[in-house]
Amino acid sequence: MKKKNDKFFQESFDVLGNNSLLNDNNSIMEKNFSSHLDNTILNEQNKYIKKFKSLSKEELSLHQKFLTDEVAKHAYNYYVLDKPTISDKEYDVLYDELVAIEKYTNNILPNSVTQRVGGEILKGFKKYPHKYRLYSMDKCQSKEELAKWVNGIKKIYPEATFTCEYKFDGLSLVCTYKDGYFVSAGTRGNGFIGEDVTEQAKTIKTVPLKINFKGELIVQGEAMILLSNLEKYNKTATEPLKNARNAAAGAIRNLNPKETAKRNLNWFAYTIHYAENKKFNSQIEMFDFLKENGFDIGNYCVLCKTTEEIFKQIDFIESEKSKIDILIDGLVIRLNDVPHRDEFGATAKFPKWAMAYKFEAEEISSVLEDVVWQVGRTGKITPIGIVEPVELAGASIRRATLNNIGDIRKKQVEIGSRVFIRRSNEVIPEILGLAEKLPNSKKIQPPIICPCCSTPLIENGANLFCPNTDGCKDQIIDRLTNFVSREAMNIEGLSISTITALYNIFKIKNFADIYQISANELQLLEGFKTKKINNVLNSIEKSKHVAFYKFINALGIGGVGVKTSKDLAKKFKCFENLRNASFEEIESIYNIGEIVAQNIYEYFRNSNNNLQIDKLFECGVVVEKELKTVKTSTIFNNKIVVLTGTMSKYSRQQATNLLESLNAQVTTSVSKNTDYVILGENAGSKLQRAQELGVKIIQEEEFYDIIKNS
Repeated sequence: MKKKNDKFFQESFDVLGNNSLLNDNNSIMEKNFSSHLDNTILNEQNKYIKKFKSLSKEELSLHQKFLTDEVAKHAYNYYVLDKPTISDKEYDVLYDELVAIEKYTNNILPNSVTQRVGGEILKGFKKYPHKYRLYSMDKCQSKEELAKWVNGIKKIYPEATFTCEYKFDGLSLVCTYKDGYFVSAGTRGNGFIGEDVTEQAKTIKTVPLKINFKGELIVQGEAMILLSNLEKYNKTATEPLKNARNAAAGAIRNLNPKETAKRNLNWFAYTIHYAENKKFNSQIEMFDFLKENGFDIGNYCVLCKTTEEIFKQIDFIESEKSKIDILIDGLVIRLNDVPHRDEFGATAKFPKWAMAYKFEAEEISSVLEDVVWQVGRTGKITPIGIVEPVELAGASIRRATLNNIGDIRKKQVEIGSRVFIRRSNEVIPEILGLAEKLPNSKKIQPPIICPCCSTPLIENGANLFCPNTDGCKDQIIDRLTNFVSREAMNIEGLSISTITALYNIFKIKNFADIYQISANELQLLEGFKTKKINNVLNSIEKSKHVAFYKFINALGIGGVGVKTSKDLAKKFKCFENLRNASFEEIESIYNIGEIVAQNIYEYFRNSNNNLQIDKLFECGVVVEKELKTVKTSTIFNNKIVVLTGTMSKYSRQQATNLLESLNAQVTTSVSKNTDYVILGENAGSKLQRAQELGVKIIQEEEFYDIIKNS
């Protein structure tokens, strides 16, 4: 419910004609709904009761059905489609009235989302006999093995096609529906008998409580916790969850459904075991049916005809998996033709018509041998764990972050203990939590003084800080390295080793010192010849004209990265506006919290920071003003847009600035939330991803026409 929609009440009215429960009763609903906001916005029980008493028994029943369906619809838009059409406040109004009418009538309809909060604690799990046996999935970890399996299918069935789907890494869950309503759920168990987790499944917002199909339906899927939800949960959890897989399994197997609800799980459906009086010809047809009935399938299912096409999907997903908000550990490849599956049958454990291709592991355990403490540009002290070397995701891991002392205390890891480590592509490995304490384990002792300059440290919340801002070598070098980085001043040739050498030899400390570097100084550095010196000096000169957001990012304000820098630039338009902004103005920006807002505000109240900024301006640095948001309405207004390929008229940054001036949100990866992909020459995998997801593609010339007309 993040996006506001001022026309919500009118739009809600518009859908009533399509609701079979309300088709013949629009006049009744119009009377009730027109006074909805007035009667509910204050959420006062006496007003609800007054309203309910004014309705006849038939009208009250009809109104409850309307509220139940309406709240369910908006919950589906938010949790499954990730495309809310009303604000949180508007949703809360509807939800609160639904709770009130259920209490008033002492009746809860089967598809009411109020059931998702969790009921009473269960005494134990009942057995859940499966109507159809649940098989495991055969696995392979090499393309050679997979090719052998595909070729074996092709020998018997030459016209075979295959679907590639995510291999979810959660807990398998089977849900049963009758007469259009959810009735029960069970875990996989041994494939014949599982555990009855009906009450726990009700708390999962992507488990539909009501569907269009009226026959009996048995659907298998995976209970998961989104990685973003896991991160949110762990921020306030007394005992952080070690990983997404354990978080989901632990939630489902918790006897208290209210605890399950707290973890905010998702459920992704991937196969149908039984659909009364209905047959499916293909996996694609099965997925279409699931989507039509409101199931979340994860929005990735690609049809492939050849081994090469399957390999292409494997390479693509493996390269993109770090951007996916769910834990996957490979792809599932299935024979698309459902009737032909019977020809291949199954072993005692696996169906022969499906195969799971496993990616290299991203999580492993190792022994924590030591902890070292690093000083960052803001003075924050970060603990880095030194672990017994292990191979993980194609790399040899020796170091992994522990984030801060608060993280260490929550995770209860100790030196000499075995810990879980996770790595996602280029992201620095992280110690997730304690696997087991070993006999020689000992507690981690945080430092009292700065490991770089020996200044006494200050503890602030979960972090330790060195207050010696102007005299701590590690802070200074990290600040200067950030200042020259690509998404900041973009000065090429000044690596961290070069910055360190300049500090050691010439004692450069401040941003403006970089603009005083001479050729004579650079030639004293190892490896600097005439060509390299000229390139660095030219890059320094070129950097003097800098985009507003890049300049903000270059300053290295605590908690401010590229995204926040862009938000600030969009809000304040020019640097002086930001410099003079009040705390309230800064905090009013969406996604900027109180702590970061305070960091920004205090940064510009610091006289030394302002002195350094003024020295930059004296050196000739010019901060470009942010393009004003174009008031003319275009198709890009409030839309998520991705650029791919090379454009003939604009650089990538210029095109991004133009789109943002049209009130578009420009992102770097294509997802189910993307509204448009703008296509330049030599487009790569983003075009393919957009085609797979059915995202609207705009050709370069069409984009120029839109810009011209705006």
